[in-house]
Amino acid sequence: MSSCPAARFHETDDEKNRAGHVLGGVASEHEQNSGRATGPGPATDNPDDPDDTTDGDDPERSGTRGKNRAGRRVLNTAVALCLTAALTHVGLVFLHVAPPNVASQRLNSQVDAWIYPLFEQNWRLFAPDPDSVNRQISARTAHTAPDGSLQVGDWVDLTAVDTSAIEHSAFPSHTSQNLLRRSWTSYVELHGGGDLSRSARAVMMQQYLRNIAADRMTERDGKPFENIQLRVVTLPVAAPGTADRDRRAAPANPETRLLPWWKVASDARHGT
Repeated sequence: MSSCPAARFHETDDEKNRAGHVLGGVASEHEQNSGRATGPGPATDNPDDPDDTTDGDDPERSGTRGKNRAGRRVLNTAVALCLTAALTHVGLVFLHVAPPNVASQRLNSQVDAWIYPLFEQNWRLFAPDPDSVNRQISARTAHTAPDGSLQVGDWVDLTAVDTSAIEHSAFPSHTSQNLLRRSWTSYVELHGGGDLSRSARAVMMQQYLRNIAADRMTERDGKPFENIQLRVVTLPVAAPGTADRDRRAAPANPETRLLPWWKVASDARHGT
């Protein structure tokens, strides 16, 4: 009987030790779980967390990134094309205005095809060469009547029409000042004293001059016609200080150039 209390005491101590180990293990596991949840270390992925998604798993974000990349590619392509076109234009204009050289002679046809008629360049802005003569450009039309007879109209002074539109105007139209005059000077530069077109540009300029005159005559009276003819009278400009008597005598011997009859198509009569 004397050994039983001691055994009970020993058993009690052993039970306490076992209980302490069990509680210590539970406490350690709880601390580990708490450390994973709130500690400074990296947190584990939680499939139930809606914010815990990668970019690859978000289709909307992936689609936006793809659109941005496509937009950048389109923008880069557009910028490259614009730069290429600008450099090509500058190079062709340089070959056009530069003195004759091997490159300009070899690429003469390509340069002319690009420059004319929209990008023509000259040095008249820096070294102007004003006209030393006055030109009077007139036109008349011809129409075949139903009975087969040819009806020729009167001469119409197209230059006088432009002059009346310019005079007493604070802001005269550039078209009224230069369209007809420049078309005629370009025609003379390409044809000289004759009317035979020897190049594609000369043919174009002849059609250009014809269409301008046909458009003016159509706007004037609207009568039908199939042919048109131009007449250019050149009058010298008297020098400064010339007496009025000499100024009046100068137009006595004008230079008159009569161009051949040109066939006018329906598109030319409508100015297109």
